[in-house]
Amino acid sequence: MTKFEIFNTKPKTYRLSDFNFDLPEELVASYPTEKRGDSRMMVLDRKSKKIESRSFGDIASYFRKGDCLVINNTKVFPARLFAKKDKTDADVEVFLLRELEDNIWEVLVKPARKVRIGNKLYLGEDILCDVIDNTVSGGRVIRHNCSKKEFMDYVMENGKSPLPPYIRRDSEEIDRVRYQTVFATELGAVAAPTAGLHFTDEILEQIRAAGVKIVNVTLHIGLGTFRAVLVEDLSRHTMDSEYYTISEDSAKIINSTKKSGGRVIAVGTSAIRAVESSIVSGHEVVAQHSWTDKFIFPPYQFKVVDTMVTNFHQPKSTPIMLVSAFADKEFIMKAYEQAIAEKYRFYSYGDAMLIL
Repeated sequence: MTKFEIFNTKPKTYRLSDFNFDLPEELVASYPTEKRGDSRMMVLDRKSKKIESRSFGDIASYFRKGDCLVINNTKVFPARLFAKKDKTDADVEVFLLRELEDNIWEVLVKPARKVRIGNKLYLGEDILCDVIDNTVSGGRVIRHNCSKKEFMDYVMENGKSPLPPYIRRDSEEIDRVRYQTVFATELGAVAAPTAGLHFTDEILEQIRAAGVKIVNVTLHIGLGTFRAVLVEDLSRHTMDSEYYTISEDSAKIINSTKKSGGRVIAVGTSAIRAVESSIVSGHEVVAQHSWTDKFIFPPYQFKVVDTMVTNFHQPKSTPIMLVSAFADKEFIMKAYEQAIAEKYRFYSYGDAMLIL
């Protein structure tokens, strides 16, 4: 290759169809493992291109003193509610997406065609919701007639845990516990940061004992994580905005880890998006309370994250595109082929992947 060719080599770009693959239905995990932390773990080494199979319980052995583990402490709330429509008394499912301001929520309703602006929806006997607007994405905006505390008390008592659309069963009592990380504290997500579901308190303690600092970020995951990408040209896809927070302490620890030569290890694509969204200039994380619609797909130069923990994702999904940007698309597809051949479990309740 000539010097002219070297300087004119552009990174390869990809289209939506490049992230398609065939996944046997039986590999989609409908339930979690019997015990949290018992999943299998595929380990990918980006430098050597080596792939090995381990147990998730071995993950602490891959950490070094001076590393920093970044976890998303968002907490899933039971967002699926069931209401009665005024006049017709028809049953309506109300899926809470996010609170826009006091007493006002963006929601999805089913059946959507029967719910229009001006309708009233009754949750139980005392809570009345007025439908006051439509949204661009086909949802509705509702305003409830009670205090925020009264509304959330009702939601927490009567709501059902939301499950991803590819888990084809109704939510059960087990999901209130297992579709939630052990470090979830900040209520606001309608989907779990699923790479974090593998961690137990014992595993986290093993990681701390190895001299690793564990820091929290918060990104409230919305249903946009499951929304299909509909354009071949990935630069034309727009992500849904999600609220995220990075504290001064977390930013300081992440930045000091980088400066001292430690690795920043992110748990899940949501933690990566929060961290990478917070960089104002250079490679330093800045404390933030903001919204992000950052879409990471190859080619992308990661500014902060050195290692990641993730799950096995859907074909043509934005998470698999982010992972492919992190680890090289061809290498990821090779790993997925091996995972299918070795019958790894896929998606939210599936097995884990550690990318070094």
